Amino acid sequence: MNSPSFSLVPVMDHEIHVTEWGAKSAPVIVMMHGLARTGRDFDEIASALSDDYFVLCPDMIGRGRSSWASAPDGEYTLEYYAGIATDLLDHYGIESAAWLGTSMGGQIGMRLASSSQGDRLRCLLINDVGPEVPQSAVERIMSYVGNPPHFDSYRQAEFWLRSAYAPFGPASDTFWQRMTRTSLRRRSDGRLTLHYDPAIVQQLNAKAEELATWDQWARITTPTHVIGGANSDLLTPDILGQMIATGPKPDHTLIEDCGHAPSLSRPEDILQVRQILGDLV
Repeated sequence: MNSPSFSLVPVMDHEIHVTEWGAKSAPVIVMMHGLARTGRDFDEIASALSDDYFVLCPDMIGRGRSSWASAPDGEYTLEYYAGIATDLLDHYGIESAAWLGTSMGGQIGMRLASSSQGDRLRCLLINDVGPEVPQSAVERIMSYVGNPPHFDSYRQAEFWLRSAYAPFGPASDTFWQRMTRTSLRRRSDGRLTLHYDPAIVQQLNAKAEELATWDQWARITTPTHVIGGANSDLLTPDILGQMIATGPKPDHTLIEDCGHAPSLSRPEDILQVRQILGDLV
């Protein structure tokens, strides 16, 4: 695996931790993680694609090594995240980037693509999310995100992660060991917990227009491709069908042995993403 560099970028009164892969002179891909995850989720695919791309994997505020919100109700929102993403593009002097977003990261990408910043996205890859989130999936996520587990050891945490994130799809022991190292932080009592602010759950209490954004989807003209887990409870067949028929009318790829959301870490998945990028750009 190629080695990354790390930056702390001052944005909107926050420090945003960014994992950087590849040469800065190469075409840019921004990879944005899901709700309770971090930019390190993309280590495998970012490393592989860094032979051709400059890959940026930020930790959104409240996650990983980025700062936490001082006003969670106003800052843990898709609108605020899109502002942070725009300022990150400005910081790096990026005029055009591909965007790969998993779950929440896909929602941020859709918001950018439908806004005045849309011309800055060369293409949009959405991983297992749509303009609408089913209420049953919202309730499932809220049941654990707001009350993160704690662990006495990394071994115990790895066992929990393998179970909780089994819908990511089959993966090697090396993947789960790496996921465990990059998913945890120490609490003040020395025990381990997941690397996010529990208050990020505020996002799921958002106004209805933040959770159902078909009007924004209809405005997107960016070349788009949707990737989904065949067993996902977030990107349902009905939602995917409506996406394919409206807005940017994207092509789509279903990964048969995954739910929400494919990790995109296996060699065959990475090859698919590389081919999709080649087709879209």
